[in-house]
Amino acid sequence: MQNENFFSQVKQGLLDTCYICVKEMRGLVTDEGVLIFCVLVPLFYPLLYSWIYNNEVVRDVPVAVVDLSHSEASREFIRHYDAGSDVKVAYMCNSLDDAKELIGKQQVHGALYFPEDFERRLGRGEQATVGLYCDMSLMLHYKAIYQTAMAVAGEMNSRIQLSQSNSFTNRDDETTTKPLDFDEVPIFNVTDGYGNAIIPGVLMLILQQTLLLGIGLAAGTARENNRYQDLVPISKHYNGIFRIVLGKSWCYFMVYMVMAAYISLVVPRMFHYISLVTPWTILGLMVPYLLSCIFFGMTLSCMVRYRENVMLLVVFTSVPFLFMTGVSWPQSNIPSFWQGVACLIPSTFGVRGFLRISSMGATLQDISVEYHALWIQTFVYFLTTCMVYRYQIAATRKRAFDHMQAVRDKIELAKQKKLSSQAK
Repeated sequence: MQNENFFSQVKQGLLDTCYICVKEMRGLVTDEGVLIFCVLVPLFYPLLYSWIYNNEVVRDVPVAVVDLSHSEASREFIRHYDAGSDVKVAYMCNSLDDAKELIGKQQVHGALYFPEDFERRLGRGEQATVGLYCDMSLMLHYKAIYQTAMAVAGEMNSRIQLSQSNSFTNRDDETTTKPLDFDEVPIFNVTDGYGNAIIPGVLMLILQQTLLLGIGLAAGTARENNRYQDLVPISKHYNGIFRIVLGKSWCYFMVYMVMAAYISLVVPRMFHYISLVTPWTILGLMVPYLLSCIFFGMTLSCMVRYRENVMLLVVFTSVPFLFMTGVSWPQSNIPSFWQGVACLIPSTFGVRGFLRISSMGATLQDISVEYHALWIQTFVYFLTTCMVYRYQIAATRKRAFDHMQAVRDKIELAKQKKLSSQAK
């Protein structure tokens, strides 16, 4: 008898879980906002972002030159600088203020400044300086302007060293200008481009942020459709914590496993980014990453009272979350407080693990720190989600009980009034 009751409870729990999953899936498809953030944005936004950064280098970036030296050395520097494929000398200015005005109008993206004593200091054997001013709003332009200037300065320094050395053979000249012979070979980012460095991390962040937006919008819709703005409706199917949490999470997990495969395997190959992932390795990373993001979003959904709140809660955090991963800013330079905050965000370990897998060909053993951290987050946020929904179930039952008690009180009061009127 007890076994029959146990199996009937298990069967009912599975049926309720499937019912909640199907209802959540129906809400995802019929709700335009949730459909946009959970399906359309993961499908099309990675294509747009990758297309924008598909050209990983820029050519002929316009630069202004302020030459107060008017010397042979400055003209030689300018000639070699203009010969570079990444930049072009577009304007010759008489003052630095004129160059700043051109930068402000976006007619140029940087300026070279030669002081009056440029050649004089070179002739004395002193250190001469060339001022370089760059527009930092576009990193690709800054990279082209800065690296070209450094290459020209290094070449001129080598010739100056040779002219002042007492070498007799070509080998002596090589030793003077380049004591250690080396070849620069990029190991992982072979294109040395911005897209290969940043886009993989952005793709993983898109998965998390769209999940948070979709779950938050669904929670806001559930509250708005509920009479008392409760997250959990009053229904016989919503009569257990695990069936609610598992039913909702299974819906998003099924949808986002497809999105994760598309974003991690298809998009990088479409735009010819470096992708050394293998199906089993990426599957091993994505399972804990998506689960941690889902439970993280379900935990935060308790803070969403209206659909609009999720925009304020999630959208503005995208850039800080990207910085805290250590992709666009060195992890060693992030303050310890923010590194602690970053450990609470699933994207921190998901982005780091995916970059090592896609760019470096790492295995799950190589990213064991990130892999175990994601499973810990999955377990912790699963517990917090259960706590949130337990509180919501208790609050829903309490409001329902109070409402029923108020109705009974009104009925009892009406009966007493009727009896008193009949007695009179």
